Amino acid sequence: MIPYLDAEDPFPPVDEALRDPNGLLAAGADLSPARLLDAYRHGIFPWFGDEDPLLWWSPDPRMVLFVDELHVGRSLRKTLRSGRFQVTADRAFSAVLSGCAAPRAKDEGTWITTEMRAAYVRLAALGYAHSIETWQDGTLVGGLYGVAIGRMFFGESMFARASDASKVAFVTLVEHLQRWGFRMIDCQMSTAHLASFGAREISRPEFLAEVDRAAGQAPVPAPWRFECLDRQAPPA
Repeated sequence: MIPYLDAEDPFPPVDEALRDPNGLLAAGADLSPARLLDAYRHGIFPWFGDEDPLLWWSPDPRMVLFVDELHVGRSLRKTLRSGRFQVTADRAFSAVLSGCAAPRAKDEGTWITTEMRAAYVRLAALGYAHSIETWQDGTLVGGLYGVAIGRMFFGESMFARASDASKVAFVTLVEHLQRWGFRMIDCQMSTAHLASFGAREISRPEFLAEVDRAAGQAPVPAPWRFECLDRQAPPA
């Protein structure tokens, strides 16, 4: 059993999260900016479907990417150097959110509900949520979004309408986070796709220690702006 939270109830300690399903901690509460920021600072994130109550998670182990461990494959390096895509930040948050919310397969739903979309638009207006956009010939073809607190980035979702578009957005984000003094990206759940970039699992206590250190640092002012990068020799 997990607790059902009223609006004023604090989160339970994360070490009380279930092992099966891994990390399920609580239900209920709300998606106010204060609640969401408190969740991220404690290693908790919301994830639920259209038919579910609001559910909160803190899995152990946690999938993360240390930015200095980024791996870029040979084919993707070639794409990055080609100039086929242009990458921006914080230019089209709502459009990126819509791209991420679109069903990935026929008859498949989305966990980015109307309520979730409204919550992250509010966070973006406050300077905490950020979008990374990939453009091709002036058309949005991919991107990702997440939440930054201090120098900690919590990834949420990505989408692509052209081959490699979301990968280019992700690599460009990691390169800038490294320049800005970020150490780690929270990837939430383990996937082979993220592992291909060098992401790996760490224990919840190690993750929380990293979040505590990074979230207390001065943030990069919003809106974010990306510099032109020399990609003659991107990270291997």
